[in-house]
Amino acid sequence: MGEKTNDEQDVSREQAADLVQEVARELRSDGPAELRVGNKMLTLSPAPELEYGIEVQERSPMLGGPREEVTITLEWEVEEGT
Repeated sequence: MGEKTNDEQDVSREQAADLVQEVARELRSDGPAELRVGNKMLTLSPAPELEYGIEVQERSPMLGGPREEVTITLEWEVEEGT
């Protein structure tokens, strides 16, 4: 079974954009991608071709105000020997 690392925090729109840009920079670079998840640094091995998915959910709950959520998924097979 694989290991899962996640982190959630409240940040400003500008900070959120910076975090997404950090992921984009790492994907654009050659070789491994170094990503910080909370206080942990992970080294990933993205393949040349990735599966990309985006999901947007708009909710109007009975309690509280309306909420929106965007989930971006990147997935790839790790090549043997990496």
